[in-house]
Parts: sequence; C-alpha cells; structure tokens
Amino acid sequence: MVRPYPGSRSARTARNRRTKRIVTLLIFGALTTAFALNFFGKNKPRTAGAYTDTEIQNLIDSAILTYADAEPDTEVDNEIQRYDYAPSAMRPQPQSMSSQVQTPPSGQYDLEAFEPMTENPPPVKFNDANVIETRNKLNSMLQDPAAVEPHTAVKDQLSQLAEKWLFSRTVYPGDTLCENYRVRPGDVFSAIGREHKVPYEILLKINGITSPTTLRADDTIKVINGPFHARIYRSSFTMDLYLRDMFVRSFAVGLGREGRETPTGLWRVKTNGKLVEPSWTDPETNRTYHAGDPDYPLGSRWIGLEGLEGNAAHRTGFAIHGTTDNQSVGRPGSRGCIRMHDNDAILLYNLLTPGLSHVHVTD
Repeated sequence: MVRPYPGSRSARTARNRRTKRIVTLLIFGALTTAFALNFFGKNKPRTAGAYTDTEIQNLIDSAILTYADAEPDTEVDNEIQRYDYAPSAMRPQPQSMSSQVQTPPSGQYDLEAFEPMTENPPPVKFNDANVIETRNKLNSMLQDPAAVEPHTAVKDQLSQLAEKWLFSRTVYPGDTLCENYRVRPGDVFSAIGREHKVPYEILLKINGITSPTTLRADDTIKVINGPFHARIYRSSFTMDLYLRDMFVRSFAVGLGREGRETPTGLWRVKTNGKLVEPSWTDPETNRTYHAGDPDYPLGSRWIGLEGLEGNAAHRTGFAIHGTTDNQSVGRPGSRGCIRMHDNDAILLYNLLTPGLSHVHVTD
C-alpha cells in the first residue's frame, strides 16, 4: 500500500480525521466522568480535608465580622477593662452583706499574679451580646475533622475571647461553663472550688478578691464549671489548654531530650501533686536544690503527674513545672518533664485540679 506524501492534501485530510476522532473521544470521556461524579457523589458528605484553607478562613471571618460591626456594650466593656489584670488595690471587691463565712487556715492559698494571656493581641471587636455564640461557633470549627487549617487562626480568636468570658468577672448569657454563685453561710473558697472542679485560686483571681477572708454570705461571685485539661504536642512543643472541651489558649513548652523523651499517653494530675517552689534532688548527681539556691533549676510551681494510658501508663516522677532557663522552652532539653515559662506555670497551677485534670501527650 502506498502511503500519501506527508505534505500532500490526502495526508492532511487523514491527520484531520484522526485529530477529530481523538478530540471526540476526549470530550465523550470528560462528559462521562462528570456525569458519574455528579450521579454517584451527589449529596455525599465531605470527607476530612475536603475543606480548603480559603473556605475555612471565610468561615472564621464570617463568625467575627457578623458581630464585629455591631454596637458594643460599652458598660460591660468598661467593667472588663477596669478589672482585667489591674493591680489588686484597683480591683473591685465584693460587698460585705451578711455574716462572715468560714475561711481556710492561713498559708493554704497563694495569690501570685499571672500575666495577661497574650501580649499585645491584635484588636478584634466582638459584640458582648454574642460572645458565647461566637466562641461556640469557633470551637466547633476547631473540632471539625475537615478543618485541618488554619487552626492557628481559630485558636488566636478563641484565646482573645477567653479574656472576656473566662478571665473576667462577667458571666455572659447562655454560658454553661461559667455562672454566678450566691455564697451560702459556711461556704469557703476551697469547698466552692471542689464543688465546681476547679482550684479556688482561679476563683479568687477572676472575682478580683485578694484574700478568701473577704468572702461573705449572700455575696454573688463568678464560678467556673471545670475541670480543665491539657494536650501536649511533642512535634511542635506546644500545650493546648481546654476547659472541658472548650479551647482556651496555647503555651510553648520544653520537653525531654533525646533518650529521655517525654512519654506519650494519658496522664493525670496527682492528688497532692501541686507544689510551690519545692526542693528537688537531681537523680543523676544526687544534689538537692532548694528554692533559695542561686542555681535552683525549677520555677515557682510544680504539678506532679501520674501515668494512666499508653507509654505513660504506671510512670511516675514526671511533672509540669516552671523553669529559670527560658531558653529551654520550645525545645528538647529536660529529663522528660514538661517545662514552661514561669508565669505560664503559675497560671496552669491555678487551673488544673488534682485527681480530675488530664494531660494527654501526643506526637
């Protein structure tokens, strides 16, 4: 068979026919694929990771902007501004209305101030009437398995909201995590804290009370419905704090060095495991350090842990504690304990409840 010369008219006609057949087959295949995807995938739920970064960011922006343009509750805002982290002498004190209630013996409480949750947070305005609704919506985004990113943006907004609904005297409508409590005759702060599963130190803080002895029957105070929990990520050297299942904020932490890695698994804060400036004996040198020593390695707080599950099961001797070496936070370097900046350790000490608060360490 004689083939047409490549440049001849018959050759060009043959090439055009082949091209048309290929294009027709491609179009048919595309239409068939589109029909199949539409037919079989219709109304099916999105799988984890199906949301794009842009879609999730739009959800966050929508939650904020819905309320950011609303007229703020100036009276509530001013009350929060007067209280938040003001010197003790400037904080409003509860009014004495009735008989003095019982108070714990001296020395059973510590009132060291802790620093604000964030340094120079970006100004984001929420309408106070919708603080709880916005908080709940953002927290749902954080727990959505499809919302892999941008978790950081969600956490930043939730941290800012926690300054209003958690770390202030205000109880917002619809909040199931905080409520007003009317003091009964015979009440003491330690018992109120146990009833609500939080340390009483945080109740003193959020109510602007410098001493438990000022508590009076018929006073109304704000209480938190705990307990708090923490989740530590070894890969990023971060700790996320939760009140029940509500995200509160993140911390940087230092963890165990190579060969002495912090064990993964589930831990619980030990009963009687919370200590202030404890003496500590180095297991490698047998030297005992005391709080007054110039090279005392621990910060001002120690939160002892007991292992429950995973690699942590039955492990003891581990703790969350402050440190005098801030360079060790955010990197491996300890013998397995979790190190924190001292102000963060003080705050966590005031939030975690022995026997109830869990710490989950994961990769």
